[in-house]
Formats: sequence, structure tokens, C-alpha cells
Amino acid sequence: PCSIHDTNAAKEYGALLKAAKDELKNDLLIVMRVYFEKPRTTVGWKGLINDPSIDSSFNINKGLRVARQLLLDLNNLGMPAATEYLDLISPQYISDLIAWGAIGARTTESQGHRELASGVSCPIGFKNSTDGTIKIAIDAIGAAMSPHHFLSLTKAGHSAIFSTTGNQDVHIILRGGNGQPNYDAVSVEKVAEGLVGANLKPNIMIDFSHANSLKQCQRQILVCEDVAEQIAGGDHRIMGVMIESHLKAGRQEVIEGQPLTYGQSITDACLSWDDTLPLLKKLAEAVQNRRESKL
Repeated sequence: PCSIHDTNAAKEYGALLKAAKDELKNDLLIVMRVYFEKPRTTVGWKGLINDPSIDSSFNINKGLRVARQLLLDLNNLGMPAATEYLDLISPQYISDLIAWGAIGARTTESQGHRELASGVSCPIGFKNSTDGTIKIAIDAIGAAMSPHHFLSLTKAGHSAIFSTTGNQDVHIILRGGNGQPNYDAVSVEKVAEGLVGANLKPNIMIDFSHANSLKQCQRQILVCEDVAEQIAGGDHRIMGVMIESHLKAGRQEVIEGQPLTYGQSITDACLSWDDTLPLLKKLAEAVQNRRESKL
């Protein structure tokens, strides 16, 4: 999902994704997007941790408990969880249950987020900037791979000096920018050259949504067809993809006094589950073809 607002729907989605994960395990490693914090261009709902009741009550204590319980439930189900690290305090409450993390397009340039990425115990992806530029993400990868020393909060809530050893499992995420996609083969080649030029591994994840889909959720299907073709053609630099999907297609507005549609996003529009599963199978087939082309 784009974001989590209903834990029951999230667990139902997680069960469906777990079945797909098991079915396609020889070709894909599937991790569920479990995003609790949403960066806003101006204002708006900031996510489950910040406002779990979606009513501007901002019961953050409740949000932290609900978020952590959902992560426990998904992990017990056997479904690894991915999230975006947006603020620099909440990771202490949930990071032990996160298998992969993202630093968003608006925070990739932030020194604090680069320091965080250098010390967490999971792979981290840095998105290219909202204007489509790549250099900031490449700089962020180099920074996160290096050791850092900085002030932060311990799990007990005390200010302390942290020392990190650097995170070698960091990579770029291509999400397009300024209304222009960057999932095509020419863009991938250009980004790979930039990474190699910075003495970094050309490991590239492609976000099917956001500017790559021109913010039209159904266009993720077209993006998938193009990327799957690149993978099947033998491009080993594409190491992962990101899809925004939910139980039901589209998105809905939160209107006071009106019930929400179950299983539909309240942030970015998403693909339905019925449209998502064929994409996963197409990607698995592409990986098989890539593997065979290497033999």
C-alpha cells in the first residue's frame, strides 16, 4: 500500500502478498510496503503514527503502539515489512521489525537521514529528487556507506552520541521527477554510469509509481511491462522494483462523518490486488529469462 491507515485491511493484504511471496520465492523476494509516515508537500494527514484516528487528534502514543503491533503481526505471518524513515525518532520504536527502508525524495539530501541510514541494520534505498536529479541520491549513497558520529536519542529516550560503521547495503530508487519518468532503458543506463563514476555499485530499484506513472496508478502496469522487458533482456543492474497497490484500486478522500471504503488508499492512488498479482508474475518470469540468458 501507499500508506497504512487500517490495520485490518493491511493484514488482509499482507496475507495475500504472503501467498504470492511463497509462490514466487524462487524468482522474487517480496517485501510489503508498511508506510506509517507520509511526507506532505504542504499539509495533510501525516500517517498512522502521527494521527492514527485520522481525526486530527494526533494521538502519537497510540500510533506508535498500533504501528508496532501491525509490524509484529506481519512478521509473525512471515511477511517482511518495508517502511520510509521520515522522522529521526520513530525508527527507535520500529526498526527491529523492518527488513528494508526508504529515504524519500524530499529527505535524501538531509544529513540527518544519511546518518540514520549509515547505522540502521537493514538495506536502505534513496530516492532521486522530486525534480528528477540523480546526483543528490548518489551523494547520499556515498555518505550512508561511510561511518558517522552524531547526537541522537537512545531507545530509553536519552540524548547520546552515536557512532556508526556505515551501511554497505544502500542503493538508488528511480521515481521520476518534474513530470518526467526515468524507468526507461536510456535513463537506467545514465544512472548506472553516474553510480559507477562515483565508484558505487550500479544497483538500481525502480519505483513504478509517482512521477514514473505520472501519478496515474494504472500506468504502473505499463511501467512494469517496460521494466520487465529490460530485466528479461539481461539487465542485472535492476535489482528491485516498488509498486503501490492495495485491496481496491484508486484512492478516496477522508470526509468527516462518512465511513471509509475498506481496502482503499487515503493517500496516493493504488492498483487493486487483482491487477497487482499479474505484475508480480510478469516480473518473476522476467527474472527467469534473465537467469537463463546468463547461462
